[in-house]
Amino acid sequence: MKRMLGPIAIIVVILVILGIMLVPSYNKFVNLEENVDQSYAQVQNQLQRRLDLIPNLVNTVKGYASHEKEVIAEISEARANLAGARGPEEQAAADTALSGALGRLLVVVENYPELKANQNFTQLMDELAGTENRIGVARRDYNNVVSEYNRQIKRFPGRIVATIFGFDEKEYFEADPAAEKAPEVDFGDDGK
Repeated sequence: MKRMLGPIAIIVVILVILGIMLVPSYNKFVNLEENVDQSYAQVQNQLQRRLDLIPNLVNTVKGYASHEKEVIAEISEARANLAGARGPEEQAAADTALSGALGRLLVVVENYPELKANQNFTQLMDELAGTENRIGVARRDYNNVVSEYNRQIKRFPGRIVATIFGFDEKEYFEADPAAEKAPEVDFGDDGK
């Protein structure tokens, strides 16, 4: 009986040491995952804010530029795609399409000086610009938190804890590679 107590005591001590090592690491993963989720929610809040501003902007432009229906339709479609996107990758692609459509809208606006002078339009554009800045900050913050989380998963002993408890790497919120190319706008006047 005494022979068995020695090995049992050693096993118990090893299990206690492993438990002491795993609990803080597990808790750190839980905290980091919450930070990722919270940061992602902030990105979604800012994207939703922009989605809420766009119909007002489009309606203001419609009154002045009724024949620019193609650009307005493109914005509406891009907005719907962003609203229906799931996950950082889909949202980033839809966000890029919406940003391109908004860029084309701004080119259209240049043809309507009375629209640029409209107080409602100016206020909406200021709100949209502020929202674009908030989106950029929220994306950066999200990617920083994801980076910290993913690094923890790849390090020892985090790799072991992540495998045991099912913590997986998170996706970054990355721009669509097509976003590197500026949108082209052609009004069909051949430069005249």
